[in-house]
Amino acid sequence: MLVRNRKQRGSSTIEFTLVGIPMIFVLVSTFEIARGMWMYHTLAYGVKEGTRYASVHGKACATAPNNCAVTVSQVAQKISDSAAGLLPGQLTLTFTSLSGTFSCTVTNCLANNSPWPPDPGNALGSDIQISGVYPFQSGLAMFWPGAGPGVNFTVANFPASSKETMQN
Repeated sequence: MLVRNRKQRGSSTIEFTLVGIPMIFVLVSTFEIARGMWMYHTLAYGVKEGTRYASVHGKACATAPNNCAVTVSQVAQKISDSAAGLLPGQLTLTFTSLSGTFSCTVTNCLANNSPWPPDPGNALGSDIQISGVYPFQSGLAMFWPGAGPGVNFTVANFPASSKETMQN
């Protein structure tokens, strides 16, 4: 039978406080960093796939007898499908071609049925670019000392961009 001295009572609680709580913070921090890296990689992959998809549906697709030209909606759908897990209402896309630049959230882009890239930006050898921005707010903010309902923490905007040459 183990008999503890009165002076040793409560030492487990103090040891957990000194070691356990910081280790829990390290564990949660590791998960938050992994979540941020996953979101960034997913965004970059989705934008790359959308740009690649648009680059192979150029001017040759828009002339008869072909009918494979794409719209902003179709490119946005490709990005949304490839960037699974990112909220479409928070992902802002910027489409750039020789014909100009415009931006929209994926939700708004899905309703845009205009062709992209428009003429002359869809000519063989023309450069097109799609950029995306997605906000990231870490869950670590809730552990910050003094955090309460009125405390707002900075949102990090993850950028991703892809540039391709029209292939078709």
